[in-house]
Amino acid sequence: MGTLKSRMQADLHEAMKEGQDTAKSALRMALAAVTNAEVAGDEAVELTDDQIVGVLRGEAKKRTEAAEIYESAGRAESAAKERAEAEVLARYLPAAVGADQLRAIVDEEVTAAASRGVTGMKAMGQVVKAVRGRVGPAADGAVIADMVKAALA
Repeated sequence: MGTLKSRMQADLHEAMKEGQDTAKSALRMALAAVTNAEVAGDEAVELTDDQIVGVLRGEAKKRTEAAEIYESAGRAESAAKERAEAEVLARYLPAAVGADQLRAIVDEEVTAAASRGVTGMKAMGQVVKAVRGRVGPAADGAVIADMVKAALA
């Protein structure tokens, strides 16, 4: 079992003992999402910590989006609950790469692609893949894609 999943399970047990409802709810949901990802497909697999981070990033994003929807509907209490759950999940995510650092990496990879003769939007896939390889799960894929698109335009 991955160390991240073990840590989440241990933290869930601790939250249950201490009566931390928000942490309990968020961790149960996150562990269920990890289990669903493990059994999806033809055969069950055990996710690596990087794959678990991907699942958690998606779950945290869902919580943030739900909070925005609740906020716009005037349901501040529900929005606060969603944000609190997103904060619990953020504890298990790696520190995000800063925008300036990410922009520098994107610029380096755009230059590298241009040196290989691939320019414009044709380089989009190659540059995104190279940037993802360098930053790993520390940056959101949509943010990377937006930065690459802006750099190539």
